[in-house]
Amino acid sequence: MRKILLSLLIALLPLTFIAGQARAEAMTIADTVLKMPLAEDVSMDEAVESMMLRANALNFKMVAHLPLYKELESMGVEAKRIEIFQFCDARIANEMIKENIDFSAYLPCRITLIEDQEGQAWLTTLDLNKVIEMADLPPNLMGHAVKVRDTIEEIMTAGATGDL
Repeated sequence: MRKILLSLLIALLPLTFIAGQARAEAMTIADTVLKMPLAEDVSMDEAVESMMLRANALNFKMVAHLPLYKELESMGVEAKRIEIFQFCDARIANEMIKENIDFSAYLPCRITLIEDQEGQAWLTTLDLNKVIEMADLPPNLMGHAVKVRDTIEEIMTAGATGDL
């Protein structure tokens, strides 16, 4: 249980930094998040299956999966479905970290499947456009950053629409 909670805290650290930056620039945390609702005819299980298939097709490896709602249930906490999926392209990650160790705080890319209080299922992730804007990347790494952004968004879109 400690390992899962530690993983969750580590996963949230980049958002804590961005939230601090956001306050300084009169932004809200919502301004740093990309959200997609699942289509009415797409179940959460179908969304997960679609994301896994699309990630595989795009050569993005799922490196971690945290079914947080199951952990909460095991502790006697009633919770809606919350699952965190982490994806990575190791080659791109390595190049970004070689350029600037700070990029390691944004690795791997996370997509959360979450059910809100009204029962609507969402996919959420860090809005990589915000990170790309402030990163001051050289051209070769800018291309990688855009590829990662586009790939994560494509994985999310596949999940949200149930596109296999």
